Amino acid sequence: TVERIVGLTRQAEIAGFDYGWIFDSHVLWKEPYPLLALMAANTKTMRLGTCVTNPAVRDITVTSSLFATLNLISGGRMQLGIGRGDSSRRVMGKKPVTTEHLQNAIRVFRELTSGKQIEYEGQSIQMTWGKGSPPVWIAGYGPKVLEMAGRVADGIILQFADPHLIAWCMGFVKEGAQAAERDFKKIEIMAAAPVWVSEDLE
Repeated sequence: TVERIVGLTRQAEIAGFDYGWIFDSHVLWKEPYPLLALMAANTKTMRLGTCVTNPAVRDITVTSSLFATLNLISGGRMQLGIGRGDSSRRVMGKKPVTTEHLQNAIRVFRELTSGKQIEYEGQSIQMTWGKGSPPVWIAGYGPKVLEMAGRVADGIILQFADPHLIAWCMGFVKEGAQAAERDFKKIEIMAAAPVWVSEDLE
């Protein structure tokens, strides 16, 4: 329920959690953006974001406006988790976007949320209320998107916790970072692995 989501967010911040992420797969889960507004209003320090959105379900200018506004509401605590679009696309029988589409969307997002005036699809646009672009976390599994993430991402989202798989994936991220002459060690890594909390040790 909405009340439980807000309650868990409050409880997590009190317990010392630094991040609060919420799904963006609009057919499978509740719409994240009104929930993120509630989460921001009920926390003070926790960083909040999508884990993950994509540039196909909403035009990236819409996502940029949402995050620029939420960044004002939260006092600059928003984080963009974004990928090619897996569950939210496949549940409707559609394919994820290309790596190139994702990279271009991230560029537009960063420019718009920073308040810059840009050319978008032949039109000059600007979000004057943009006061600083949130960090961008890229979710992916394949070599192409991971290499691209190494070139442009602030953080990497891997939706599993197997150490060997993570090491394999980070090899591609490191290649991308080196190609872009970035410091690989400054890229944050998240293992967004599901867990079941229980007192049943068996």
